[in-house]
Amino acid sequence: MDLQLILFILLSAVAIISALGVVFSKNPVSSVLCLIVTFIAIAGHYILLNAQFLAVVHIIVYTGAIMVLFLFVIMLMNLNADIEPQKRNWMKYAGVISGGVMFLVLLAAVRDANMPALSTTSTDIGLIENLGKTLFTTYVVPFEISSILFLSAMVGAVIIGKKD
Repeated sequence: MDLQLILFILLSAVAIISALGVVFSKNPVSSVLCLIVTFIAIAGHYILLNAQFLAVVHIIVYTGAIMVLFLFVIMLMNLNADIEPQKRNWMKYAGVISGGVMFLVLLAAVRDANMPALSTTSTDIGLIENLGKTLFTTYVVPFEISSILFLSAMVGAVIIGKKD
C-alpha cells in the first residue's frame, strides 16, 4: 500500500471517531477536546492534498483560537442540566435548517472534488494564488453560504447567552 493512502485512511478514521466523540459526549469540555482532535485530523488531510498554507491557517485559526474561546465560554457558562431552560421549537427548526444548509455546502464541495493526494501526478492546488482563484471563482457560492452559517452561529450564541 502507498504511504499516502495509509495516512489518508488513518487520518479519516481519527477524524470520524473524534467527530462521533463530539456528538455523543455528555461532557461539553471533552466534546470540545474531541473537536480539536477532529480539526487536527482535517489539517492532516490538507497536508495530504498539498495545501500546507491552508493546513497551518486551519490549525492556527480553528484549533488555536476558536477552540480556546469555546473552552472559555463553556467553562464560564457553568452548564448545569437542572437549571437549563427548555429550548423553544423554533430553535430546533433553526438548527435543522442550519444543518441542512451545511450539508448542501459540503455536498457542493464534494461534488467536484478529486483526490490529488491519491494520484501519481503532482498538483499545485495548495499554492496561495491558486487557492484564491479557486475559492473566489468556482467555490464563491459555498464560501458565502459558509459565512452565513458563521453568522447564524453567532446569532445562536447571542440567543443562548442572553438573560431572560
